[in-house]
Amino acid sequence: MSFAAPFPAPFGATPSGLPIERWTLRSASGVEAAVLTYGAVLHSLSVPGPGRRPPAGVVLSLPDVKHYVTHGAYLGAVVGRFANRIAAGSFTLDGTRHHIPGNDRGNALHGGADGFDRRVWRAEPCERPDGAASVRLSLDSPDGDQGFPGSLRVSVTYTLTSDGSLTLDYHAVTEGPTPVNLTHHAYFNLSGDPDRGVLDHLLTVDAATYLPIDETGLPLPGTPAPVAGSPFDFTRPRRIGARITEPDVQLTRAGGYDHCWVLDDRVRPSGDGQLGLRRAARLEDPGSGRVLEVHTSEPGLQVYAGQQLDGGFSDFLGRRLGAHAGLCLETQHFPDSPNRPDYPDTVLRPDQILRSRTVLSFPHLTAVAP
Repeated sequence: MSFAAPFPAPFGATPSGLPIERWTLRSASGVEAAVLTYGAVLHSLSVPGPGRRPPAGVVLSLPDVKHYVTHGAYLGAVVGRFANRIAAGSFTLDGTRHHIPGNDRGNALHGGADGFDRRVWRAEPCERPDGAASVRLSLDSPDGDQGFPGSLRVSVTYTLTSDGSLTLDYHAVTEGPTPVNLTHHAYFNLSGDPDRGVLDHLLTVDAATYLPIDETGLPLPGTPAPVAGSPFDFTRPRRIGARITEPDVQLTRAGGYDHCWVLDDRVRPSGDGQLGLRRAARLEDPGSGRVLEVHTSEPGLQVYAGQQLDGGFSDFLGRRLGAHAGLCLETQHFPDSPNRPDYPDTVLRPDQILRSRTVLSFPHLTAVAP
């Protein structure tokens, strides 16, 4: 199978004058993805409907760099150094207390106010034996960056395969111990129309428990809570909007869904001898017939239903991005892990390499008609 090599095009510049590139990846399946060097943003993901029906853009995006700098909302970005929240922006590592500037109700969110989503990454095409379209984006984060210890070198590689799957491979090494938790913040809408929103999409999350939160979005002390019988039970396909307005204290605290699910421990080998993957979620749009499945090596999935999108900015077609215009399925470690020894460890040390993988696939493209 032959692929078109990924290629860059100019995409404006930051306010300080740094040029931004837009790299396009294409697959024989008809799927096309475009990635920005600003924030390592997945700027577009165009996916045909069943039966090779015309493609539609299935991630929310903004028209230019200025809008990403001004409005952001993390649309499509890789976030870090630590995705999700750190309580009061503080943690102790090897006896030393570290402080990250708070940017969300006193907590540090997604690496602080100047996180990886606001950096200019370096991009280079990757050669693969199968010829799949692939681009690697790299970033150097110095010791003390946003208060985090240890200089960190991080990369994310986007690869588009022949069946239309988009793989994100994360890699990081450090010169000093530091917590690292990377995720991708795409807002999915499989209809291709943000005006329709995602409340009628069907969601399945492969998790029997989730992490209840306090009023600031931090996980409560104690063990994960069972989803059974609650509005958080997506163990079978259910409309996202089916129970989102119920008078549940957890829904009230987040204004809807913005919680981390603890993924079931069903890991399948990846075939490369390095990472195992588990299915995290399945998203379906009954109107278009498009289906997205998310597989990951990460233990958690933050589901955010986009309730804080307020229509204050528009996409490249001028469509306002209002509440529930898209759904985030953020594969990651658990929130506030640096302060929670009961959670899986997120500390990366100089003798270690961080590797993480998330695969976005579209089963409707390979389904065999009856």
